[in-house]
Amino acid sequence: MKDLVLGFDVHPRSFCKSWILPVFLTILVMSGHPAAAQSDKTWESLRENVFPNREIKDGSEILEIDAPVRAEDAAIVPITVSLKDGVAKTADFKTLTLIVDENPSPVVATFTYGPASLSPSVETRVRVNAYSYVRAIGETSDGALYMVKRFVKASGGCSAPALKDEDQANSDIGKMRFKALADSGKDRRAQLMIRHPNYSGLQMNQVTRLYIPAHFVRDIEIERDGELVWKMEGGISISENPNFIFSLKPSSGPQTIAVKAIDTDDKVFEQSFSLAEDKG
Repeated sequence: MKDLVLGFDVHPRSFCKSWILPVFLTILVMSGHPAAAQSDKTWESLRENVFPNREIKDGSEILEIDAPVRAEDAAIVPITVSLKDGVAKTADFKTLTLIVDENPSPVVATFTYGPASLSPSVETRVRVNAYSYVRAIGETSDGALYMVKRFVKASGGCSAPALKDEDQANSDIGKMRFKALADSGKDRRAQLMIRHPNYSGLQMNQVTRLYIPAHFVRDIEIERDGELVWKMEGGISISENPNFIFSLKPSSGPQTIAVKAIDTDDKVFEQSFSLAEDKG
């Protein structure tokens, strides 16, 4: 017996076991969900505020974005943006902007890359407040814009309670950890973690039942031996305890990584780390 699925004659059992089922589900998630259409509608009005009177090209041949289709925790949704395999890592991108269409403050962050950065890549964690597309828009040095997007099912991320109470969160605010990751000989990946509650202004103190004022890391700058890796201007959509993984250009000899972060209370947090010699 055969069933008709999306115009194909396929036996139910083979349908479930074949590639057709995941493709079918992807179509439903990415284009058939009403929230996806709403998110695109939101984006059409939003884009003129973020990139007024500028063409934004399809970046799917150059960039890729990875995120869960359904987030386990809307307050810490992992997002990875990178160059596609086969694209030279010296691709001349100068900025990368992350946007969550349906968030109260849609622009998550803008990263500006310096000469010590290998590519416009970043892994981080964001808050997603409603079913929405997450977009990454890269700008090249000649001013061209390229966009990729991913639909994420999540809700309530911007108002989700903080992991710690205010006193506990403030006790170690601004502390940093830096970790050198695997070195391929072609690039050096590293991870930066900053202790900060990154309050969105939409979270409620569970004891007083009052809203906690917005208080988040708004600027980060990373240098290697005085040379810019990247700097970030961020907002309320970066998750609590900001966490970033990124790529550095190879460089011989001992190196010093200097990190400077500033939050919305104008508190400045600075720390330096030693990066061992790259092994090629």
